[in-house]
Amino acid sequence: MTSSSSNVVSKEQNSNNLLRTLAIIASTMWLILILWAIDVTKTNPFVKATLNKEGSLDRGAMLFRINCASCHGIAAQGLLGPSLKQVSFRLTDSQLIQQVIEGRTPPMPSFEIEPQTMADLLEYLHTIN
Repeated sequence: MTSSSSNVVSKEQNSNNLLRTLAIIASTMWLILILWAIDVTKTNPFVKATLNKEGSLDRGAMLFRINCASCHGIAAQGLLGPSLKQVSFRLTDSQLIQQVIEGRTPPMPSFEIEPQTMADLLEYLHTIN
C-alpha cells in the first residue's frame, strides 16, 4: 500500500470514529433530556397540579400581555426574549411550566404563580402560531 492510500484510509477511520462519537454523545443527551422530562412530570407537584387544571384562554392572554409581552412581543414574535411562535410544538407542557416558574434561560425571571394561573397561561401559549 502506498503512503497516500494509507493516509486516505486513516482519514476515513478518523472520520468514522468522530461520527460514531458524536452519535453516542447526541443519543446520550436525548436520553438524559427524555428522562428529565419524565421525572419532572412525575415528581413536581406544581406541574401535576397545573396539568390537572383547565386553563382559560382569555385569562391566559391577559397574563401574557401583562407579564410576557414586554420581552416576547405583543404577538410573541420575540424582542429581548425569543419568539414564542409555535412554542408548544418545541417544548412539552412540563418544560413550558418549568421555564416559566424557574426562568431557566437568562434574562428571563422566575415567576411565582398559582397552578390555575399557570394553566391559563399555558392555554394561551398553545394558541400562539
